[in-house]
Amino acid sequence: MPSLSPTMEQGNIVKWLKKEGEAVSAGDALCEIETDKAVVTLDANDDGILAKIVVEEGAKNIRLGSLIGLIVEEGEDWKHVEIPKDVGSPSPVTKPAVPCPSPEPQIASPVKKEHTAGMLQIRLSPAARNILEKHALNASQGTATGPRGIFTKEDALNLVKLKQMGKITETRAAPAPPSIPTASLPPQATAGPSYPRPMIPPVSTPGQPNAVGTFTEIPASNIRRVIAKRLTESKSTVPHAYATADCDLGAVLKVRQDLVRDDIKVSVNDFIIKAAAITLQQMPGVNVSWDGDGPKQLPSIDISVAVATDKGLITPIIKDAAAKGIQEIANSIKALSKKARDGKLLPEEYQGGSFSISNLGMFGIDEFTAVINPPQACILAVGRFRPVLRLTEDEEGNTKLERHQLITVTMSSDSRVVDDALATRFLESFKANLENPIRLA
Repeated sequence: MPSLSPTMEQGNIVKWLKKEGEAVSAGDALCEIETDKAVVTLDANDDGILAKIVVEEGAKNIRLGSLIGLIVEEGEDWKHVEIPKDVGSPSPVTKPAVPCPSPEPQIASPVKKEHTAGMLQIRLSPAARNILEKHALNASQGTATGPRGIFTKEDALNLVKLKQMGKITETRAAPAPPSIPTASLPPQATAGPSYPRPMIPPVSTPGQPNAVGTFTEIPASNIRRVIAKRLTESKSTVPHAYATADCDLGAVLKVRQDLVRDDIKVSVNDFIIKAAAITLQQMPGVNVSWDGDGPKQLPSIDISVAVATDKGLITPIIKDAAAKGIQEIANSIKALSKKARDGKLLPEEYQGGSFSISNLGMFGIDEFTAVINPPQACILAVGRFRPVLRLTEDEEGNTKLERHQLITVTMSSDSRVVDDALATRFLESFKANLENPIRLA
């Protein structure tokens, strides 16, 4: 199993493209491997014969370096090839095992000693249990006032006071008879507290997703596992700062209509990408990353554009975006988005990037904040454009209502390299560039 991405730790065999005994040449596609980012084709390095497929297609979580197949030279007896013993073996989790729920652990749990035959639903806090045992009292003699029906320390102390006043008699709390198993407890409380908890934890039962007291495990793709890991690292290690601005799209929409008349199809997001790239060119201090010790100036402006896929979010890159025209950016986005949804992105098409853009406007979202994708320093969250009425003055000083199309953009920035003042200036320049699309030509 080769390393096909810098963050890859294991891979899944999606499909073998060659069969055992089939001749292969250097550069031939051997199989499709799902990495932590995409599905990548593994090519042969030498000529030979695919002698043995060690890991079948569909196998998951194969560790890097594990043996997945053997190629021998032409003329060798490929049918009787021996598997080397000194090569890493496939991960023991080559195929997901279906957990089989066992009822034994549920029955084996002993009944807590504060539960008597008639008071199985009363739950005691540890402090309350010690007080009741010390003073030979029973929780049934008092009232539980704690959250979710818990008999608290204060409830136990109240019972002690009542005993000292002679208002209740001593009742030794009897331990639960050993013959009463937990399994005899009712699954749902019909009496007692109004917020009963299950006496046993829920279990995952295959084939019964809606059964009471169960849940269904959802298998996570490699992409979603990596996204979860990186987002958690980002929010816990990167000091996020946020700045928001409204931009008027009136001029952009007019230019876009003119381009459509000439049969040039571009989207508003293409203008946003171009405006961000031009602004980064004007303000190279934002086109930086944090390398662990300090800021690092990036040599090129590569815009990562968030694309939603069935397996998770991935960010293909528009390389050298400031030097590209609007139509070229539009064509690149369409091609990369299709490859992303098909899982066919090459590593160089999604690794790196100096600045990210995430646009949820097509989903009707007005505004939102996005999580920075380290080691990048910034990500721009874009909402939908919406009509807004504003009072404006003409040259003669007369006021009138005008309809404007506004979008709200929010930039999340790494405060270690892009402080609030720099982020504010960036948004001001971005707004000026977007509202004057002639600058983007």
